[in-house]
Amino acid sequence: MILLFPAWAWAYRPFVSTDAAVADPKECEIELGYFNLAHTRHENTITSPSLVLNYGFVTNWEVVAEFTVEASPEFEVTDPGLFVKGVLKEGVLQDKPGLSIAVEAGALLPSTLPHEHGVGLEAIGVMSGKVAPVTVHINGGGGLDRDDRHAFGVWGVIAELAVHPKLRLVGEVNGESIQDARPNNSALLGVIWQPTSANLFLDGGVRHRISQAAPEWQFTMGLTFGFSFPDVLRR
Repeated sequence: MILLFPAWAWAYRPFVSTDAAVADPKECEIELGYFNLAHTRHENTITSPSLVLNYGFVTNWEVVAEFTVEASPEFEVTDPGLFVKGVLKEGVLQDKPGLSIAVEAGALLPSTLPHEHGVGLEAIGVMSGKVAPVTVHINGGGGLDRDDRHAFGVWGVIAELAVHPKLRLVGEVNGESIQDARPNNSALLGVIWQPTSANLFLDGGVRHRISQAAPEWQFTMGLTFGFSFPDVLRR
C-alpha cells in the first residue's frame, strides 16, 4: 500500500473545527480517536472510538462520514453525520498564494441518545491562511439539531506552529450555541507528530472549558492515516 497525501494538508485531529482542504480524488483518509476522556462534575465519560472517514470523489470535493461510541455508563452511538466538503478557492493549503476557502454541509444522523433520534442539518464555512509562521483556520456556521430541530451556531479558530518538520504545536478555541441552551465553549492545546516518513500522524490534546456548559476537562489521543484506492485494488 502506498500513502500519497501531502504531509500538512490533512491530519485534523484533535480539533472540533476543520481546515479548508480535502482529500485528493480516490484517496481515503481516516481520523481515529482511540481514547477520549471528559470530566464533568465528578463524572467521567469515555469515548472510544471516534471515527471520521474522508473520501475524495472529484477534484476539490470529498464526502465525510463520522460517528463516536460513548460509554457513560451505557454504550451509545453519538454524533453520527454524513457531509460533503468542497474547496471553493484554492490557496495556501493547495500550495497557491492567498487564502484557502471551503464549505462543508450535510446531515446530522440519528444517535442512540435520548432526544437525538431525529435528523438535523449543519453547514459551515472555512477559511485557512498563514500569519507569519502560524497557520490559522477559521470556522463559522450553523444548522438545526436532532432534538426538535433547534437552531444552533458553531464557530472555531485553530492555530498551528511547526516547531520541527514532523512536530506541530496546536491550539483551538471553539464553541456551539443552541437555541434555549447555554453556550458550549472550550479551548484546546495539543501536538501533532509524524513519527516516520509515511503519512501517519499521532496526536494528543488537553481541552478545558470556557463556558459552564462544556466538560470541565477533556483528554484526547488519536491517529490519522490514509491510502489511495487504486493502489489497494492493484494488490
